[in-house]
Amino acid sequence: MARKLENKVAVVTGGTTGIGLGIAQELAEAGARLFIAGRRQEELDAAVRTIGHGAVGVQGDVTQFADLDRLYDVVQQHGAQIDILVANAGGGSFQPIGAITEEEFDRTFGLNVKATLFTVQKALPLLRDGASIILTGSTESVRALPAFSVYGATKAAIRNFARHWILDLKDRHIRVNTIAPGATRTPGLQGLAADDAEWQALEGGLAAQIPLGRLADPREIGKAAAFLASDDASYVNGVELFVDGGFAQI
Repeated sequence: MARKLENKVAVVTGGTTGIGLGIAQELAEAGARLFIAGRRQEELDAAVRTIGHGAVGVQGDVTQFADLDRLYDVVQQHGAQIDILVANAGGGSFQPIGAITEEEFDRTFGLNVKATLFTVQKALPLLRDGASIILTGSTESVRALPAFSVYGATKAAIRNFARHWILDLKDRHIRVNTIAPGATRTPGLQGLAADDAEWQALEGGLAAQIPLGRLADPREIGKAAAFLASDDASYVNGVELFVDGGFAQI
């Protein structure tokens, strides 16, 4: 693989499993120096071993400002400025209107929207001019699934962050793009199913709606993120890049 990100410093939140890990692996293999953040130390340690290339893991919860501050303190302690910031941490659960709880609403917006905002805002002093910010969105910004309205609303907010932030950051020539994965075979998606039979039904139902007829591998999402992070995307700014097998295009 061409090392298009050689000598670049990248920070990936939610980088221990699933899409975040796939992104981190691709950035590292393209030459970036990686800092990844995750909540669970055991998973974080495993991810660091999987990524290799001298990746640094920082344990913390992005919904906690003190943990975000500690993440960036570690980056500073390594004498690094950030070239690539991937605000990836997120999640959600199925709750139809009429059964949405205040707790789940607050949890999902807190993780997907509030934490994304402050992950980026707190990084600004460390971001190089000309840096690339990548936000993890979803096809649910434009397509709907039953009982997933709260999650979809948070991802629509993420997409609009990118639109506004390219104006706020234009004087620093910082690019902000959203990557919108389709259904991807991740522990988080599998966790939405109660058992193997339910997962098989969910996977089959999702795959049937995708023109390519299958779910994505996390590394496929990572390859798209590596493109947005690189100079090959130097004139790509404010977009929502769908990596979804065609799902959102039909």
